[in-house]
Amino acid sequence: MTALLRVSLLAGLAATTALAATTLAAPAARAAGADAALIAAAKAEGNLVWYSTLIVNQITRPLALAFEKKYPGIKVQYSRAPSTDVALKITTEARAGRIQADVFDGTNTILPLQDAGLVQPYVVDSAKGYPPEFRDPNGLWTTMNVYYLTVGYNTDLVKGADVPKTFDDLLNPKWAGKMAWTTDPTSAGAPGFIQNILALKGQEKGMDYLTKLAALKPVNVPASQRVVLDKVIAGEFPIGLMIFNHHVAISAAKGAPVAWARMEPVVGTANLISIVKGAPHPNAARLFLEYVLSDEGQREVAKAFYLPANPDVPAIVPDLKPKEGHFQARVVTPEMERAGRTAWIDLYHKLFR
Repeated sequence: MTALLRVSLLAGLAATTALAATTLAAPAARAAGADAALIAAAKAEGNLVWYSTLIVNQITRPLALAFEKKYPGIKVQYSRAPSTDVALKITTEARAGRIQADVFDGTNTILPLQDAGLVQPYVVDSAKGYPPEFRDPNGLWTTMNVYYLTVGYNTDLVKGADVPKTFDDLLNPKWAGKMAWTTDPTSAGAPGFIQNILALKGQEKGMDYLTKLAALKPVNVPASQRVVLDKVIAGEFPIGLMIFNHHVAISAAKGAPVAWARMEPVVGTANLISIVKGAPHPNAARLFLEYVLSDEGQREVAKAFYLPANPDVPAIVPDLKPKEGHFQARVVTPEMERAGRTAWIDLYHKLFR
């Protein structure tokens, strides 16, 4: 383990341990945002089925095991797939009259399932202190964890005054053909960058900026944000756009020559968790959401090196979140996605493909 990772882990675990101590004085049920009646009803059902988009070994399995340990008698079954596949699977099962999932998560699952009438509203008591942009007022979705995307750069190739600090710094002709980003057509890819620029600069100045950036021909990489970052680390590109800052932290802790720029506002995307309408185990679903979104559950999220949505639970590397890292972020909500996604994608294809 590197010194950086050791220090980061110790700092993060110390913070989460201190937070745990403050909640031990409260009854266990209250700490998880669940009352005795809900717990009893959930245990009577005995099972929970979770369709997840998260990495099984890193977070899904550990979180399921933590829930099972806290609530003996409830068995969690889980599977993993991309957001679009999760939405399609639930829709297909519903049409066949065989709904199997109780809960689902994802960055892009909520809108198609909401449109299909397959989301059961539930206002999560554990999340009542979350920021408004992290929870639907009607309980259709709540943010489980957050992703922050910004510029990642190779520290061997980009140094000192050359490190971009603002979006305008990216327009330097020296970066022509030397920047890369994923072709992911969501707010975690180029469309998210485009919406951020338009929101920051306004339509006229934003379009002028995007036109100038397009002239520098950022390279479209038909792969994930992680693959783009790996190419930056390997020196294929000095700069990667729309890179997850926690991926940078993980790689840097292992000795990779990479850092991320606090280019404000950083783009935020949310992994949302919801209950399936007609869920076979509705009480277990409610209890699971209460647990996952409680301080206790969010500490499990942090242990997995994800960024907890709960503003009171720090990340293992605290400065990856806006408050501790002293940076501003603009979180793309489902409502923003619905209103603007088609236009953002059209601009991406018009200017950058």
